[in-house]
Amino acid sequence: MNDYLRQYADAGLYTMQGRLGAPEQGRFQSFPREGWQLEIERASRIGLRGIEWIYDVFGEGANPLETEAGRKLMGDLLAQHQVSVVSICADYFMDRPLLRCSVIERGELLERLKWLLDVSAQMGVGRVVLPFVDASRIRDDAERDQVVESLTHVLPVAEQHGVELHLETDLAPLAFAGLLERLDHPLVKVNYDAGNSASLGYRPEEEFEAYGPRIGSFHIKDRRLGAGTVPLGEGDTDFHALREQLIKHEYRGDFVLQVARGEAGDEPRWLSGMAALATDWLRGEALNERTTS
Repeated sequence: MNDYLRQYADAGLYTMQGRLGAPEQGRFQSFPREGWQLEIERASRIGLRGIEWIYDVFGEGANPLETEAGRKLMGDLLAQHQVSVVSICADYFMDRPLLRCSVIERGELLERLKWLLDVSAQMGVGRVVLPFVDASRIRDDAERDQVVESLTHVLPVAEQHGVELHLETDLAPLAFAGLLERLDHPLVKVNYDAGNSASLGYRPEEEFEAYGPRIGSFHIKDRRLGAGTVPLGEGDTDFHALREQLIKHEYRGDFVLQVARGEAGDEPRWLSGMAALATDWLRGEALNERTTS
């Protein structure tokens, strides 16, 4: 299993979309309406494997996923620069949560999710990441029921297209495990966000013990306890413990950089440096004070 992590590091990492250009309209993370084409070229230039594409409300009208012509242009550019889209981050459903809305609104949102699953399949993308954090966080048992009902409704479409649903939540380990038990389906997996877990004070050992086999994708990020994102190695993410758990549970998914931003205008150099740190970590080298080789 050590060999897998090293081999993965050697093959290159993915990045969350938008990290290779300056924030648009002051947004920390959003679809880059003006810079998405340039970002593909930059990802190739600094040696990244590809991008986790963002679909959100901010990008409506500019996201190439929305039209046949846009998808063709996007596919041509990806092929030209030998960059792939590993997943779609459906921040649209954080802007317009599947929770705390009317029955009619939820029906419309579920139709939007079905459409996104279809588009993902058309583009050869194998997973959609669904965020249930911040504005879309699951607050109580009734909302857990709504999530189960909603995802059960769209699973036949996911099955039809062979696209996985990766859930990102802020639920405590046992609570998240309980939700997953109710969604016992091979296409429903966990998107593990290292920084978010550190900010919430969750211990990797407890998280992986609760649902390790269901983790299908991994966001590399560092945050301080109860605070925001910081450069890799400067926060409270226990990268040493995380690497041990990845090995113990034989994780074989992808790794996506969702790291802190540097200075505007310096994005390619900054992200290249963050990718180098993450690559060293996957290979077993030190990343922070608690990490050993």
